[in-house]
Amino acid sequence: QDALNLAAAVTRCKQREGWSHQDLLRLAHTRPASDAVALISKYVTKGWKEVQAAYADKENSDEVIKVLSYLEVVEKVKHSRDETEVCNLIEEHKLEREQLLTTHLKSKQVWRALLKEMPLHSVLKILGKMTSNKLLEPGSLETRTVCDRLQSESALEKAKIHPFSILQASENYKRGQGYQGKTKWEADSNILKALDSAFYKSFVNVEPVGKRLLVAVDVSTSLSSIVPGTAVSTAVAAAAITMIFAQTEADTDVLSFSDGRVVPCSLRPNMTLADVTAELVKFPNSTTDCTLPITWATGNRKCVDIFIILTNNPLWTFSASPVETLTKHRLASGANSKLVMCGLTSIGHAIADSEDCGLLNICGFDVGAFSVIRSLAQDLIC
Repeated sequence: QDALNLAAAVTRCKQREGWSHQDLLRLAHTRPASDAVALISKYVTKGWKEVQAAYADKENSDEVIKVLSYLEVVEKVKHSRDETEVCNLIEEHKLEREQLLTTHLKSKQVWRALLKEMPLHSVLKILGKMTSNKLLEPGSLETRTVCDRLQSESALEKAKIHPFSILQASENYKRGQGYQGKTKWEADSNILKALDSAFYKSFVNVEPVGKRLLVAVDVSTSLSSIVPGTAVSTAVAAAAITMIFAQTEADTDVLSFSDGRVVPCSLRPNMTLADVTAELVKFPNSTTDCTLPITWATGNRKCVDIFIILTNNPLWTFSASPVETLTKHRLASGANSKLVMCGLTSIGHAIADSEDCGLLNICGFDVGAFSVIRSLAQDLIC
């Protein structure tokens, strides 16, 4: 990315999980690609005062001058207690909330200034916070603006927001409270409707894998658990994952299975998420055998490039190992089939001790899992 975007990124997020940019630069021994990047590296490692001293008497390039000006604004807003000045700096330089002080975020005027240019990804993450602090009130201009943006196909496409990200945001917002702290809110019905609309409209942002897929949902155990780190039930998560693949891939079979039974599911384009959830879980719970979808495909002479099996936790009883069953399908179909085992509530599992590059375990699920599955299907990871 260009130097100005890099400066914005390092000032938005200074550290994560105990690791700072300074730690990264110290361990990576990087060589800055330009004078502007060298300036940013110095800012990260030495601070603003040393940057000012080092660049005060230099003849700087236009790019360096732009970065210096931006960093000066970031430093200025840190020390400002003037609400109007902070709002003006936000609007003029498109500053984001991570670049502000906690005291700034107690002001409704500051939040209004932030919302004007707030990226849609950020809006989704803090809908609860903005509802809690009364910025998003029923019928308010800010609420109408957020709803319009969420339902705008062009805004969704520009932000490249994945439908699973919207689902997570929607379920978190419905929950009415954060995972940490005491933040609580009453979900606004219009925002919930806008999120529901955005979920379906964002399907156009999913880049197809372009392979022959079989998505199988294990209904042998209760799907009422919650996917770790989210507010999404495993039933809704499985239905959403299935919908996303079924509607964006040209060749996808969908199955639900339990205790020796495999049921093909026909998903119509006009089905809602609730419809798909009901379709997938319509027969009783029983024991789990995650090899059944592969055996079904082999028996029905289906040629599958990638099996995606969704289950709560793939600790099952079976007559043959998944590796053996997958090998038989490969031999029968002639395809270099791959197997993705998604344990939606699992905190650690393995299909088998195998060096087979076509086997992948996923514990839990989030939007990043779609990219991993796509990379596996296209032989970009092994």
